[in-house]
Amino acid sequence: MSLNYDLHSHSCISDGVLSPAQLLARAAERGVDVLALTDHDDTSGLDEARQAAQALGVRLVNGVEISVSWEAQTLHVVGLGIDPQAPELAAGLAQLRLGRRERAERIAAQLARFGIPDSLEGAWRHAGNPELIGRMHFARYLVEIGACKDVQAVFRRYLSKDKPGYVSHRWAGLADAIGWIRASGGRAVLAHPGRYRVGSERMLGLLHEFRDAGGEGIEVVSSSHTPDQYARFARFARDVGLLSSRGSDFHSPEETYRDLGRLPSLPALCVPVWHDWEAV
Repeated sequence: MSLNYDLHSHSCISDGVLSPAQLLARAAERGVDVLALTDHDDTSGLDEARQAAQALGVRLVNGVEISVSWEAQTLHVVGLGIDPQAPELAAGLAQLRLGRRERAERIAAQLARFGIPDSLEGAWRHAGNPELIGRMHFARYLVEIGACKDVQAVFRRYLSKDKPGYVSHRWAGLADAIGWIRASGGRAVLAHPGRYRVGSERMLGLLHEFRDAGGEGIEVVSSSHTPDQYARFARFARDVGLLSSRGSDFHSPEETYRDLGRLPSLPALCVPVWHDWEAV
């Protein structure tokens, strides 16, 4: 791999802590050649990111990470090379952001029942985008008030499935999310598959369904994956006929397992998601 690709990252437009310009500056400092900004359900940081990328000599890929409900799982689908102005994509993301507001109100009500009042107001203080709120903003507020030592502990104790602050929510359908991405000219990639509670047989079924709906790739190398999982998902990608992606899923310097661009190369058997992109 001659260029350093990082195709999954977040700014304060969703649940990261850096502004889009700060994110691009950090990427440039760490030797990233091609960065995708993939904020959750929102593309409003892309203009600022592009201006910074041009000044820094980093190639920016327009991206988004869409929340999806599949069976009993919440999945994330990354769109790469999207047109953020495409009407179908923009309308779908707007609906998801409304759903996030409703979910946030329900999370706050659940936390209040367990002795944590005013969490909605606290979470909004940690949100850099008045249009979007997520569980990470609640997690940062709970760390702020001393309920847990870090955001990972908050998720384990309060915000994961079957915990006091968890609420179920219906996101976009898998085929719908892929359709929005494709209608915008983008390529759909299943994010961090190793995070989903899915055995090998169901994972294979998910990947076939994803491919048949128009999905084109999966993240093989992710900060969520172990080296064994790199090899496992590389084989899945080869067997199902999917391209392979690489991304840090960076959120902040203090909350990430991998910094921007600090990832191993894709396994040799992978066909990279960028294999047919024009040369940088």
